[in-house]
Amino acid sequence: MVQRRSAIVTGVTLAAAAALAFGATLPIVAWAGRSVGPWTTAAALYAGAALAALLLVFLSARRSASAGSNLQRSDLLRVIAVATMGGAVAPTLLAWGLQRSGAAVGSLLLNLEAVFTVLLARAFFREPIGRRVAAAVALMALGGAMLSLDAWQSQTWELTGLLAVIAATLAWAADNTLMRPLAERKPLHVVAAKGSIGASLTVVGALLAHEPWPAPRALLILLACGATGYGLSLRLYLLAQRNIGAGRTGSIFALAPFVGAALAFAFGDRAITGWIVAAAGLFVSGVVLHVTEKHHHAHRHDELAHEHVHRHDDEHHTHRHDTPVVGAHSHFHTHEAIEHNHDHAPDVHHDHSH
Repeated sequence: MVQRRSAIVTGVTLAAAAALAFGATLPIVAWAGRSVGPWTTAAALYAGAALAALLLVFLSARRSASAGSNLQRSDLLRVIAVATMGGAVAPTLLAWGLQRSGAAVGSLLLNLEAVFTVLLARAFFREPIGRRVAAAVALMALGGAMLSLDAWQSQTWELTGLLAVIAATLAWAADNTLMRPLAERKPLHVVAAKGSIGASLTVVGALLAHEPWPAPRALLILLACGATGYGLSLRLYLLAQRNIGAGRTGSIFALAPFVGAALAFAFGDRAITGWIVAAAGLFVSGVVLHVTEKHHHAHRHDELAHEHVHRHDDEHHTHRHDTPVVGAHSHFHTHEAIEHNHDHAPDVHHDHSH
């Protein structure tokens, strides 16, 4: 029981760290990208993520299998889809939208990614949505509507910018859902593949759109934001998904916009209005409901054979090794059928129906 709770706490911590890494870059991207086209901005961000990941892959080439399994040929189409949605479409829409919605409102609107992720995770991975999660989704959706209304009444920002940010959250939610099976692979390999493909696609888009290349200073800033807010953040996000599933990880990741919005307000992006305060309160309530949601019941595990990172002290992995193994490791293994009752998250072993 201690180990299971530890896994959930680990997943929550990783998701929160991913949110902080991503959220801190939002106002910086909005500022550095003002004189840069959206395609070029997205290309620089994912180039930074890819370069950082490739460097870390080279430096950690001799690490053990505890990081996960290698990408397989069967993952190719999924990686391309993830890179297209999350590495090209979403960041381009976000860069274009932030330039027209402002960093503060645009950052807060990114909370809608959690709403879309929960719904898609339910549809494709049968992740449960109880009363608590449903209430959180409703509160976040209402908060997004309030921000849109505030922007509609404002003459400073364009509604099209907010719609672009909302479309970006939907694209990233699809990315999160498609990426769930890749959480069992080596995270740095996934980041490197997604970043490389995403950067390539957006470079082509920038060339077709005849966007100018950024100044050296802006380029270096965007590359650094990509390495941390998109590379490091994605690695942490994948590790969190491995522990607690797509929906819950996406929900906790909703902390990211608050980080970005707080920094944007600190930089004087715009004045705080009653609508923004009310929307922020709704988003905070939604995040709290998500993070504190508990789920346990009697459930059955059918016999299963697969490969992923696991431990032998979690009551799910009882197979033996010729040479005893301690700690996290990865290899192909078989689970015997078992039925038990414990608090669990929708990880790779708990995708059962309800």
